[in-house]
Amino acid sequence: MTTHGPVMPVWSCGGCDLPWPCPTRRRELRAEYAGAPVSLALYLGVCLVQAAEDMPWAPAGALHRRFIGWARQVPEM
Repeated sequence: MTTHGPVMPVWSCGGCDLPWPCPTRRRELRAEYAGAPVSLALYLGVCLVQAAEDMPWAPAGALHRRFIGWARQVPEM
């Protein structure tokens, strides 16, 4: 179980206080969903919708990059 879960309604990381998903949680999610990129995208899409409801002032493009945009990128070493 990770300590890097989202703290709502501001969607900060409970483990490091960075915007969720933080770099640590992104690495964990990549490992958890290895071989299942569609499932990861669906999970992140649900999180995106919830975050958009919680933070209606946040720009849609910024939320998309934060929740989904990183998922198809090559992981950093």
